[in-house]
This record gives sequence, C-alpha cells and structure tokens, in this order.
Amino acid sequence: MSLDLSGGMGDLDASSVVVDKDLQNFIIQEQQIAQFNAQVHKLTEQCWEKCVTDKLTSRFDGKTETCLTNCVERFIDASVVIAQRFSSIIQKQAGH
Repeated sequence: MSLDLSGGMGDLDASSVVVDKDLQNFIIQEQQIAQFNAQVHKLTEQCWEKCVTDKLTSRFDGKTETCLTNCVERFIDASVVIAQRFSSIIQKQAGH
C-alpha cells in the first residue's frame, strides 16, 4: 500500500493558476475603472474652471451650458486622438 501525495499538489497548482488569472483580471478591471474616474475628475475640473465663472444658481445659464458642452466634447475628442496616436505608435513598434 502506497500513499500518492503528488495528485493533490497538481490540482492545487491548477486552481492556483485560475485564481491568479481571475485576480489579475479583477485588478486590470479595477485599474481601468480608476483611470476612467481620474479622466472624469480631470474633465470636470478643467471644464468647471473654464466655464463656471458666475455665481452658482439652481440652473446654468445658456452660455455656461454651451461652454460646458463644448468643453466636454473637445476633451473627449482630444482623448480619442491621443489614444489613437499611442495605439499607432505601439503597433509600429510591435512591427519592428
């Protein structure tokens, strides 16, 4: 009669890899959420400083609302252009 201890260890290693992969995916997802939140904060801060110059009331006037809309659209457009540029650079570097 012999006792085989290696079978249990193989299972532990495989489940450990699955847990590590799940943890890695969770961390990546949380990093993406944090990056998104940082972008929203930056956008809010920049557009607020630029557009909200009058005393606050319960509603924005038309000028302030238009300024905020334009600011957000420019910020998003700039972010897309920057992301595309970085993607292009990475693809070129990967090709070499």
